[in-house]
Amino acid sequence: MAIGLRSIGQVMALLKAEYPDVTISKIRFLEAEGLISPERAPSGYRRYAESDIERLRYVLDAQKNHYLPLKVIKDNLASLDHGEPIPDVKPDIVQDVAPTKAVPPKRAIRMTRRDLLNASGLTESALTELERAGLIAPRRGTVYYGRDQLTIAVIARKLAPYGMDARHLRVVKQAAEREVGLIEQAVTPYLRRTPTARQVPSEVMQLVLHAHAAVLRMNLSQ
Repeated sequence: MAIGLRSIGQVMALLKAEYPDVTISKIRFLEAEGLISPERAPSGYRRYAESDIERLRYVLDAQKNHYLPLKVIKDNLASLDHGEPIPDVKPDIVQDVAPTKAVPPKRAIRMTRRDLLNASGLTESALTELERAGLIAPRRGTVYYGRDQLTIAVIARKLAPYGMDARHLRVVKQAAEREVGLIEQAVTPYLRRTPTARQVPSEVMQLVLHAHAAVLRMNLSQ
């Protein structure tokens, strides 16, 4: 083997501690999608240079911590290959600071079921359970999933090691549905008086989210 090149098994072992969900099949999938291009030895085995491993790290980090779909990751890597800076990415988790204005909408994403499974790291059975519980569903009238569905899928995967599954997350769904009713009850009269204030539901939602998080923290700290 050439100096500095690693086998796919060595690459997986190197990344496993930081990204426990990485598998040989996932690395091969990312190669098939054109995100990495390892060398091939005369025997046909893949050989990964340090640059390949750094690209893999970027892809895995973008999926794990920023919930980016593969198309966005691919576009970012293409920018890097052309000498352009990769756009900054931030996690979708709400920041722990009360908002002073409505949060601008993020760019819409459209994912197939396969995209959702690969980006979130969920198993097919885990996604099916979330769908049965009404926690994840394709966008109305389509077969595609969006950013919110991806966020729920990633959070469900991260909660699984703590023994929390779709049954437990239904409690979160029920709480969210009650909060939606509360928000609608509060903003509907306001919107009737000020029909141009379209940002109000988003502002109230953010405030309710922060109140919810604060109440959780208070109760957990006692």
